[in-house]
Amino acid sequence: MPDDAVAAFLAMLAAERGAAANTLDAYRRDLKGAREQIGDLVRADKDDLARLAAAWQDLAPSSVARKSSALRQFYTFLQDEGLRADDPSAALPRPRARRPLPRLLDHAEIARLFALAEEDAVGGRPEAVRMLALLELLYGSGLRATELVSLPLVSVPRDVPFLTITGKGGQQRMVPVSARAGRALTAWLDVRPGGGRFVFPSPRGGHLSRVRLFQLLRDLAGRAGIDPEKVSPHVLRHAFATHLLEGGADLRVLQTLLGHADIATTQIYTHVDSARLVALVNARHPLRDIAPG
Repeated sequence: MPDDAVAAFLAMLAAERGAAANTLDAYRRDLKGAREQIGDLVRADKDDLARLAAAWQDLAPSSVARKSSALRQFYTFLQDEGLRADDPSAALPRPRARRPLPRLLDHAEIARLFALAEEDAVGGRPEAVRMLALLELLYGSGLRATELVSLPLVSVPRDVPFLTITGKGGQQRMVPVSARAGRALTAWLDVRPGGGRFVFPSPRGGHLSRVRLFQLLRDLAGRAGIDPEKVSPHVLRHAFATHLLEGGADLRVLQTLLGHADIATTQIYTHVDSARLVALVNARHPLRDIAPG
């Protein structure tokens, strides 16, 4: 029964929530680890779950939070399926794991990256043209690294300024492509080697790897006089979100563009816009011109 219950839980996550393979593997590992500590999870009581705090005491708060979340969802599933009448998960530890704020590039650093990439691409060298297209789509459309390198050719219609992206959990979304990103992408498609089904193919078959994309960006950053440690595909995605928010983008729109299932994930970007929000309140609040009595 224990293994059957875990398998059924994972099947539910895949079917009803569209959980990605990596997510399912993480849940499977966390539940297996808990079972190794306290035995049969289906029959475990609050005292059993309370013992996990000691077993997890050397782990980072974020790891404890993830493991506790997996177990809480598992027990909710058991109740929903009638496999348990109670939920013992209240005994699990609840660490306050502060989510780290994303590393950021400012507008000047972004401008330096693009200036160098554009200068490199002037001669039409395929590798340089590709680099500019990659940069434009990372910063101009906020794609995840995996979404970018695995972008299929069929997702790039030449007459519509949108890409069809398949993100986490197999969820699809439409991502707008700016005019300048569209020009960079068209230039790359004109010099792209023939064959293959990916926009950014690999010489060895398949598509450009995430590791190679990471290396290319860091090389560009170093040549642009920017600390390579500050630059990665994810940092450019953060810059896309941050700078859109600074420009007045709605948080719900940003959630859609980034492909976040939960707006709480998107809300991490609001920290960068505190100064603009204060200015907005001071300028637009209905009581702004009324002197205090």
